[in-house]
Amino acid sequence: MRDINQYSITEAVKDSFKTQDGSRLKVLLEAFIKHLHDYTRETNLTHEEWMGVLMFLYDCGKISTPERHEFILLSDVLGWSALVDMINTRGGATEGSNLGPFYLDDAPVKALGAHIAPGRPGAVVLVQGQVRDTLGNPLPGAIVDTWQADAAGTYPIQEQASGQDKYDLRAKLTADAEGKYWYTTVLPKPYTVPYDGPVGRLLRAGNRHSWRAAHLHYIVRAAGMRSITTELFFENTDYIDNDAVFGVRRSLIGKITPVKKSDSLPVDLEQEPDAKIAFDFVLAPEG
Repeated sequence: MRDINQYSITEAVKDSFKTQDGSRLKVLLEAFIKHLHDYTRETNLTHEEWMGVLMFLYDCGKISTPERHEFILLSDVLGWSALVDMINTRGGATEGSNLGPFYLDDAPVKALGAHIAPGRPGAVVLVQGQVRDTLGNPLPGAIVDTWQADAAGTYPIQEQASGQDKYDLRAKLTADAEGKYWYTTVLPKPYTVPYDGPVGRLLRAGNRHSWRAAHLHYIVRAAGMRSITTELFFENTDYIDNDAVFGVRRSLIGKITPVKKSDSLPVDLEQEPDAKIAFDFVLAPEG
């Protein structure tokens, strides 16, 4: 290696890893090394800029907690999360969208018809639909895992210091024998992604706004099917065309309509809704 230079170093680094030929690790690692080195040569990266990147990543790690993942937020604002979602959406399945930095795996299990925003102000909306496979068959027992911001655009997990329960506005629901689900909640408002950390500094440096279109988060799972992580947006609302994390897809936009006296509503609702929205989830088989 005594004759290594700025061009030959890339192959030297790739060769230093004794990964199995044809393995996925070898493909991912060698492509990453190549693109990282090409980027460095193309931009003539200085020592100060190189250290600035490393310190930025260090700061992302330092501010991250089990309840706030700054690296996911970074992936989101760079469109990386959206790109991975697009690449991995299976034909016929509901399109994927951002996980976001505030997901908790241990959300409370609630019954169909539950109101997941008790005591919170805002318009009460009935959310209902069906979980199906790509052939149109219902998926009974599918798990609909949902979480969201409140009517002021804040996640309870961000307000624990003021006594908010981080499990508010979250629920895991089990679809019925026809794959149907329903519950009520408050209509969320747009909000800014966390702006107090390194990702916020990046957005300000790039003169970018940090607003997300109002949405509901979901992870939907069923036995033998590929789970989906996605979001439900609302027609004719702010930032629907310039969401800060590129999460909006045309197929993920639903229409909210007022509830009329003549509407047939589920009989087991804990809270009378002001409005309603319907959205079906479609899962593709595993494999």
